[in-house]
Amino acid sequence: MSPGLIDVHAHFLPDFYVQQATAAGHAHPDGMGGWPTWSVEAHLDLMDRGGIETAMLSMSSPGVHFGDDMAARLLARRVNEFAAGLARDHPGRFGNFASLPLPDVDGALEEIGFAFDTLAADGVALLTHTHGVYLGDERLEPVFAELDRRRAVVFLHPTSPVGWEHSALGRPRAMTEYFFDTARSVTDLLMAGVLTRHPNLRVIVPHCGGALPVLADRIDEFMRLFLPGQQPPAPDGVQQLRGLYYDTAGTAFPRQVPALLNLVAPDHVLFGSDYCWTPPPLADAHLAAIDAAESPVEGTTWRSLTTANAERLFPGRAR
Repeated sequence: MSPGLIDVHAHFLPDFYVQQATAAGHAHPDGMGGWPTWSVEAHLDLMDRGGIETAMLSMSSPGVHFGDDMAARLLARRVNEFAAGLARDHPGRFGNFASLPLPDVDGALEEIGFAFDTLAADGVALLTHTHGVYLGDERLEPVFAELDRRRAVVFLHPTSPVGWEHSALGRPRAMTEYFFDTARSVTDLLMAGVLTRHPNLRVIVPHCGGALPVLADRIDEFMRLFLPGQQPPAPDGVQQLRGLYYDTAGTAFPRQVPALLNLVAPDHVLFGSDYCWTPPPLADAHLAAIDAAESPVEGTTWRSLTTANAERLFPGRAR
């Protein structure tokens, strides 16, 4: 298959991470039945079968911070070195979105420096919140300032929201709560002015934006009501949302991508498989749906379109 896809939403699960997360109380992460199996060989097999040239690896929920700052720093360093090793051992096949030990800001700043300057990370992965600290929280300002200085790619990933014990109604939080927490956290970024203060950030929102496409006009209206007379005037909410990138992980077709394209231009859509949290049969089915769908840009396929978009976002990945 050609061209080879660049998968911006791909996860890895080394055994040491699963053991540590399980010991911290995450035997059923986000209400799922358990941890999926993952290996380098199985991941490469899926990539080869699906025509995926490069997978940008990231750590999914519940992240690396289980309550202790020092332990989180050590675990972040270990998973980041592991992913960098995969990229080194398999040239061109794997990239790396580094994990940060948030909400430990000092630890996160230290890891940003190490990830970019020593490990040559392609970006960072941030959960929608860590222990209730959402992304618009003023405590995170030094982190976003540093990421802006580096013109970093920031890959967002949802996690169980605060209060999930009541809101999830006993169902897996990945089903709907992920989408709502994505909308909550991105809205927080807009309302707090993070994106206007740090215009060099290049943010990837997962799962076709979750609930954002249908909420965009409502968010914009409330921003006008609650942020009038802001100096300098902030771009409207819809304009800010249009400046973000969105991946197709999950059930992108037949309904999510059309909704997304009512918000953003096709040049801001990227491919995502969500493997290994999406099992191989479903990942194969999602790829088949993408291949069967008509591209919104004449003369392209969804493969060629999303790959060209990713190559502009990651110039080092261009062939």
